[in-house]
Amino acid sequence: MRFTGNRSNSSDARQPPEFLAVGRVVRPHGIRGALLVEAFSELIHDLQADHQVFLGEEHKVVNVREFRSHKRGYLLSVEGCEDRDTAELWRDHRIYLRFEKTDALPEGTYFHFQILGLTVETEDAECLGTITNILQTGANDVYVVQDEAGNELLLPAIESVIREVDLENSRIIVTLLPGLRPNGGGST
Repeated sequence: MRFTGNRSNSSDARQPPEFLAVGRVVRPHGIRGALLVEAFSELIHDLQADHQVFLGEEHKVVNVREFRSHKRGYLLSVEGCEDRDTAELWRDHRIYLRFEKTDALPEGTYFHFQILGLTVETEDAECLGTITNILQTGANDVYVVQDEAGNELLLPAIESVIREVDLENSRIIVTLLPGLRPNGGGST
């Protein structure tokens, strides 16, 4: 089961956003206006020359000139960004794609907006709370589950814990591995 940044082949149980953040400009690269990019989502691989992307919170429309992998990140060149000074203006800005233009995700892969707000239950139908936040750790996402009393439980988004994502019924079924509960308890 994989989860990606910010569409599922199943139902539209949760309303999609207009734009999806697929990465962030880390810094300028070189003197010709290239942008070093950190990926938030596998959807960043959809970027190609002549595609449109949207930069920053104001979603400025720009055309991609070139996009390629570079060491641990990516290099993005866009029209209108010809020098280092212009590239510096985009430092720390997010890169967005229109949701409607993205390809469908593989089965078992979900967007964060589909997961946030879902009720979390154990396989024994014990309600653990609601997913209020998703932490991106690099290895796998971690779901922050908050119960009615405000207590938080951190669940790694891995197949041995997340047993079923049921968007139609707005819930996730989980297996609690030993040590996941703050008191050290867990199901087997």
